[in-house]
Amino acid sequence: MTRIWTEKGFVDADPWIIETDEVKAGQGQTALLTIDELIERADNSNDVGLGVLVKPADDVSRLEPYLYRLALIAVAFPAFNDGRGFSHASLLRERLGYANELRAVGDVLIDQVPLMLRCGFDSFAVTNETALRRLSENRLPGISVHYQPTARAATGGEAYSWRRRSA
Repeated sequence: MTRIWTEKGFVDADPWIIETDEVKAGQGQTALLTIDELIERADNSNDVGLGVLVKPADDVSRLEPYLYRLALIAVAFPAFNDGRGFSHASLLRERLGYANELRAVGDVLIDQVPLMLRCGFDSFAVTNETALRRLSENRLPGISVHYQPTARAATGGEAYSWRRRSA
């Protein structure tokens, strides 16, 4: 069972769904579009509040002209060892300035959640039993020292004089 988690806790009625051959969006649900579907729909309508599913090999820069129309970008993590979603999140938040909901979907493990939060993710579609249990107990693993800048600044810890962010 997939549950949506944010730092405020689990979300009970999330309307977003990833459609498959077996699963289709029903009443009160909204399907996440592929990038190509989103671009086609956006070019042919004035719709806003759309959601898109970004896969690892997708080019997120294609979304730039449409970001203001998106309520949700879901970034797929098909396997725990595929880190391209972290790069997508960093590009969306830091370079493209996306400010709405950014969700990690797929193989979301508890050890990755703090790192995903630092990259700019703010919601997670979690299926892993251990992750679900630890999140329900509010037990995130801690990372006390960071030495690279990210979308979310580190709280506490050391400052590094050699680290500069370009404006």
